[in-house]
Parts: sequence; structure tokens; C-alpha cells
Amino acid sequence: MKFPKDFYFGGATAAYQVEGATHEDGRGPILWDPFLEKQGTFSPDPACNFYHEYPEDLRLSKQFGLNAIRVSIAWSRIFPTGSGKVEPRGVAFYHRLFAECKKDGVEPFVTLHHFDSPLPINESGDWLNTENIDKFVDYAKFCFKEFPEIHYWITINEPTSMAVQQWTTGTFPPGEKYNFHKTFQSEHNENIAHARVVNAYKEMKLPGEIGIVHALQTVYPFEEGNAADIHAAKKQDTLDNYLFLDGTLAGRYSDEVLDLMNEILDANKQAPITITEADEKVLAQAAAQLDFVGVNYYFSKFVKAYDGPSETVHNGTGKKGSSITRLRGIGEEQVRPGIPTTDWDWPIYPKGMYDQLMRIKNNYPLVKKMYVTENGIGLKESLPEDGSIIDDQKRIEYVALHLKAIQEAMADGTNVCGYFMWSLQDMFSWTNGYSKRYGLFFVDFKTQKRYPKKSAYWFKKLTSTHEIPSTDAVDQVSSR
Repeated sequence: MKFPKDFYFGGATAAYQVEGATHEDGRGPILWDPFLEKQGTFSPDPACNFYHEYPEDLRLSKQFGLNAIRVSIAWSRIFPTGSGKVEPRGVAFYHRLFAECKKDGVEPFVTLHHFDSPLPINESGDWLNTENIDKFVDYAKFCFKEFPEIHYWITINEPTSMAVQQWTTGTFPPGEKYNFHKTFQSEHNENIAHARVVNAYKEMKLPGEIGIVHALQTVYPFEEGNAADIHAAKKQDTLDNYLFLDGTLAGRYSDEVLDLMNEILDANKQAPITITEADEKVLAQAAAQLDFVGVNYYFSKFVKAYDGPSETVHNGTGKKGSSITRLRGIGEEQVRPGIPTTDWDWPIYPKGMYDQLMRIKNNYPLVKKMYVTENGIGLKESLPEDGSIIDDQKRIEYVALHLKAIQEAMADGTNVCGYFMWSLQDMFSWTNGYSKRYGLFFVDFKTQKRYPKKSAYWFKKLTSTHEIPSTDAVDQVSSR
């Protein structure tokens, strides 16, 4: 099976993870800056210095056949405090970046928020403060007017990751744990922020397209047929996926998702969240106008029934088997026997990709089309001393399996229009620093030199033929 001729093959990035230059050209601080400085573990500078090296990354994209790239605008480069005065140097940078994309024939898909709220926005409550939604809408409308060269816009990247890791697992700033009320209220408010931006975009009658990107972790009961595990999986799915899918793709919350959410809140003796009639109208209007949804898929979850207290341990070092997730009122994550995992304990389960794409097709008929906006595997990699190419065969095999799952979903009627590797190049990771590498291109963070990996040559064959190559097929293996 071949992918369509107009299919996008891209690489994905995020401003804070690639740009570096966090103190240049008037950029304002974001929530991560004091959080990481206090931890003292690693710094977002220089990342892969995309702020200055983007012409090289785009040159490599063109050389290896990529016809699209996901980038994000750093809100604090445009509005250093989140609102008020515009920083013209930040605006000029993104104009230069987008012009370079067009020159190299690489279509930019531009995200407005990728985990990087300006610090004053975060300190005033972030997504829990509805006044910040107003500021986000104003920022979005400014971008729509300022950058007419952009055809594809994404409102928010992975709102589930933002809410859950801020307020449930504590791995994102402010690092609070097990506050399910704040988690669900933040999830709903992000749905509203997204919806208001979509509605504003459509009111402006702009010629492009607008969508949202969700991190979707397909949730299964640990033991098939076990009623308690099945119910635990439904509750985990509500936390991770269901509330977002209903809110953004259906435009209304089903009775089932509301009941499951309230069951979790009740089990933790936490107050219900606020959803107004006005909110419901905004959600419905946006869902009917949404052009696409982006699916970020890395792994699935297998959940057992659990009655104890919440306990989470984040594997941020790649020490296999060190992660723990047990949530009161939800369940406990385990991996079914026989399913391989990464060093960061993420199950490798391509069927989850197929099942999630089919879920959207079957349950959310308003969705016009989908993109797989992130998929990839993090590995521990270093430059070979003999100067040979980095042999990331595991990445090739992982991507091939997931591309096959996408093709199966396409054969069964899903309208998937593109695939974006996470990531284009090695970069800084929010909770892993520089040890977890995802890129098609290895970055020597000391010299900022780029080196195509074996997977880049394999991916080039994919982009040139639109067929999934054999995992042994690499047209060119070069040495340094």
C-alpha cells in the first residue's frame, strides 16, 4: 500500500525544546525557566540552537525528502508577559523562519501553545484562570493577522499532558500532585481556550485550516474480561483522552464521561468542576468548524483495578522498570506480559495507534481529517568513535510498525493526511534533559553539528517512494 501523493511526511519540534536563545531578542520568561533553575538538573540552553540553526535543519529536511515541519511559536517571544506590548524581534524571527520553510518546500504546521505559558500567565493561575483564556485568544488573533503565510494552525499541543503533568503527576510546573479537581478544570478550560480560538479563526474568514493536537494513549484493561480492570481502564481513559475527545471533537461531554470524571473526584473527596451553558455553546460551535485533529501517539496503557493511595514515580533517566503510576479512584498501570517497553518504560504497542485512529473515525463523525502529528521512540545514543553512522535500527523498526498500523486504519476508512516524526532533530526534553534522543538527525550539543542517522536515510526512502521500506533498506550509509 502506498501513501497518497499529497501525503505530508514531516518532522516535529517545539519552540522551548529546540530554539535555545532563551534570553535573546526580548523573549520573556516562561513557567519552565524558574522551575528548571530551581531543580538545577539541566538547562534549556542551548537546546539544539534552532533559533540560529534553523536554516541547516530545514536544509536537511529538504535533502531527506520531508515536505512538512511542525514548529511552535513561543508566546513569550511575541508577548513577553503574555499580553500588552508586542516584541518586534520575536515577530521578525518567525517571519524569517516561515520564509525559510517556504524556500525549502517544507510546509509549516504552526502550534500556538506547546507547554510554554509565559511566566506571568502561569503565576496568575495558567489555564485555571479564565482571564488567561482571553489573553490566549488575543495572542492567537494577533498571530493569525501577522502571519498570513501560514496555512495550517494548531491551537494547543497535548492539553492532556499539560493538565495531568501539572496537577496529577507533578512532572510539569508547578509540580502539584493528585489534585484531580484542578486537572479536570484545567482540561475543560483548555478545551474552551481551543474552541474560542477556532471560532475566532473562522470569524476572521481566513483561507487556511485550524486544528488541535492530542496526546492519545490508548487504554486497555490489564486483564481482558475482568470487569474491575475494564472500569479502571475507562476511568484512566477519561483522565487521559475521553474528556478532550468529547470536548473538542464532539462539542459536548457525554453523560458517561461526566459520570466517570465525577466518580474520580468523589473517590478523592474533591469538588466537581465548573462547566457553564455558555461553555457548552462555545464547544459545539468549534467542533462543527474544526478542520483536523492531530494525534500524538507513543504508547498505550494497561490498567488494573486499584484501591490504594495515589503514588507516582517518573522515569526521567531511562532506568528501565523504575516508573510507578497508581492513582486513587482510577487504577494502577502495569504492562501485559510479552509487550516490549522502552528504557523509559513506555510499552511499544502499534495496535494502540490503529485503535485510537479508528476510535476517532467511529465515535467522532464531525472530524474531517487527521494527522499523526508525533510518533517516535527515544533512545540513548552517542557518536560512534570510528566515525560511522549512528545505527538506530530500533527507531526504524518502531516507525515501520506504526506506519503499518496507520495504513491499516487508512484502509479501514480513516482520513489520515500526514505523518510527523518526533522528532526532526535531537533536542532538549522537558523532564529528561538531553539524554533521551528522538531525532532523525543527531545533534552534538557542544558543537551544534548535525549528523543524519540511519533512520534518516530510511525515512528518505519512505518519502521518495511513499511506501514503507523494508527495515533493512537504507539507500546510503555515510561516515563522518
